[in-house]
Amino acid sequence: MARKKKKSKGVDPDIFQKSREALKRRHRQVIYLNDSEMAAVKEYCDRFGIKGRSAIFREATMEMVLSQLSDSHPTLF
Repeated sequence: MARKKKKSKGVDPDIFQKSREALKRRHRQVIYLNDSEMAAVKEYCDRFGIKGRSAIFREATMEMVLSQLSDSHPTLF
């Protein structure tokens, strides 16, 4: 009779810690906005109830970077 495989309970703590360390943000970037740009950002945050602006800038920047990288991938022809 074949043995039953043991089912693991939860995530291995070492793997969880490694993935958590990989997601830590260690690199600081500073941007400067003019008055009209800052007013637009504030209005957007007020309208949609957003408290943390850093997530907006991070998501918008990474969306632009990733879309341009995928559009300009090297081709063979």
